[in-house]
Amino acid sequence: MQVPTNLLSLTAQVFFKVRPATHAFLRHWRQKARSIPDPELRRQAQDSLETKTFHCEGGALFGLLADTSYRTAVEFIVAYQTLCDYLDNLCDRGTSQDPEDFLALHESVLQALSPGAPITAYYRHRREREDGGYIAQLVKTCQNVLTQRPSDRGGNDALLELARLYIDLQVHKHVRRQDRLPRLQAWFAQHEKKIPPMAWYEFAACAGSTLGIFCIVSTLFQPATTDRLVEDLKRAYFPWVQGLHILLDYLIDQEEDRQAADLNFCAFYPDRESLLKRLSFFYREAQASVAHLPNARFHRLVNQGLLSIYLADEKVPLQKELFNTAKKLLKLGGLPSLFFFWQCRLYRKFKPGRHGS
Repeated sequence: MQVPTNLLSLTAQVFFKVRPATHAFLRHWRQKARSIPDPELRRQAQDSLETKTFHCEGGALFGLLADTSYRTAVEFIVAYQTLCDYLDNLCDRGTSQDPEDFLALHESVLQALSPGAPITAYYRHRREREDGGYIAQLVKTCQNVLTQRPSDRGGNDALLELARLYIDLQVHKHVRRQDRLPRLQAWFAQHEKKIPPMAWYEFAACAGSTLGIFCIVSTLFQPATTDRLVEDLKRAYFPWVQGLHILLDYLIDQEEDRQAADLNFCAFYPDRESLLKRLSFFYREAQASVAHLPNARFHRLVNQGLLSIYLADEKVPLQKELFNTAKKLLKLGGLPSLFFFWQCRLYRKFKPGRHGS
């Protein structure tokens, strides 16, 4: 099985290989979530699986980089994304705003990337603790998949670096409202000299994606993967591809976040013209950053697909100004983005389900 590099081969492999595997693993975790003893933890786990299925469906696309081991890679992607979505619910909609609690919960994210790492007491700073081993099972699944790589060559440092950025964001953006911006801006100041010029809220968006981790893990199943390739993948996906991913996510959530008074990074742009200009810039930089990678056509299709996945969301037509921005962004992706756009619209029409962030 070759990594797909055109619209038709990618579509075929997604529908006949990736999506069935993804939903098989999701069914497994839904069953586990139903068995969580604590009612609050059970509610958050089930809600994250029901409202954020699209995260797993989209992320699982990277399993194709694992070639014949695609199903094993998809198993990791679904478990890791399910873990991240569950923790996001606990931090965003749960009973705590304690940064120590968030750090303790997210120890699991690092352990999931570290085969052999011991399980810790993730819930030690909150009153709800009985999850029936739910987080531990997600962690062990990820660890087990990583032990099946052809070799231990590379990957660990890059994966942990991306995961630590993700964890920092999750902690800083979920603390008490009055503490969020000072923490996020101070965090950005620590990294500003190591990244291309951008605003603090753009850096935060770049840290909030799991795509780089999925790309690297899947590529590690190719025996010829080198340390240099892993580093190239990390630099291609962070910041530009990951930033494009999360900025699009926030773009379509602007109205509901405004109504709920939730933090939205797109709201910090001074006007819609600036927002469109920077999103267009992120897209062009994302395309340029993957151009030198092996299977570059696949990675370019991923970027074009990101435009489609988010801009095809049912939230977009409900926001008049956003609808005009979406049309302009879709033009950037050309024919592939339009193809994926209508594919996403049809898929959602016949399989209802809302996208969660």
